[in-house]
Amino acid sequence: MSNLVVPQPVAELAAGDAHQYLTFSAKGEMFAIGILNVKEIIEFGAITEIPLMPDFIRGVINLRGAVVPVIDLSTRFGGKRTDIQRRTCIVIIEAHNPDGRQDLGIVVDAVSEVLEILPADIEPPPGFGARIRTDYIAGMGKVAGRFVILLDLRRVLSVDEMAALSALAGDEPPPVSEA
Repeated sequence: MSNLVVPQPVAELAAGDAHQYLTFSAKGEMFAIGILNVKEIIEFGAITEIPLMPDFIRGVINLRGAVVPVIDLSTRFGGKRTDIQRRTCIVIIEAHNPDGRQDLGIVVDAVSEVLEILPADIEPPPGFGARIRTDYIAGMGKVAGRFVILLDLRRVLSVDEMAALSALAGDEPPPVSEA
């Protein structure tokens, strides 16, 4: 499997230009992703579960005839499965891999707003203290006196890493022996 590629990480953005980020909550924290990564936001609905998948993959949805895998962001970050509430939704991310374009859904507690953040207002990821792995963090955006965690979607949605974690957790099916 190969890694997904998402548009422009924070480090490559032009200095001085404000960039837009979609903010949302998951695991009781406020996160943001570049708006260029977002294809659409949909109401949480019926998800078809797939047997023998890792816990953080909720299943797949039918999005206008396309099969879209759905990842539970809270579980991906090592927490418990997201409790579905009235504001729970699925953010559809468009990513690219060597085989072409791939849509992925991420389950979030609630979508907040779209913010413009200047590169000067983005601090590097902390060395410690975050409730998620620091390599998942592209930066810390300063917004109205508080921090918003800017996610590095290339790491969070890395197909290779998700497959490796599944194998370590014993979530992959045992090899089939030929008799």
